Amino acid sequence: MRGNIEERVCRVAAYIIENRATVRSAAQKFGISKSSVHKDLSERLQQYNRTLYLHVRNVMEANKAERHLRGGQATRRKWQRAKERL
Repeated sequence: MRGNIEERVCRVAAYIIENRATVRSAAQKFGISKSSVHKDLSERLQQYNRTLYLHVRNVMEANKAERHLRGGQATRRKWQRAKERL
C-alpha cells in the first residue's frame, strides 16, 4: 500500500471508523505495520483531515478501554481449546 500517503491515511481511517476496527486488524487488512497505522492515525491524519481524526480518535480510545476485556476473552478461548484436546 505504498504511494500517496494522504490517500492511505484516509482509507485506513475510514476502515477503522466503519468497522470499529483495531490498529492490529487495520494493519493486517492494508498490509502495513501496526506502528505505521498508529503513526498515520495519531499524527498524519490530524494534518490531513481534522474531523476524520476526531472520529478515529474516539474509536481508538474505545478500543484502548476495551483491550483488557479482549485479552481475557482470548485467554479463555485458548484454555478452552486446550481442554477440548485432552
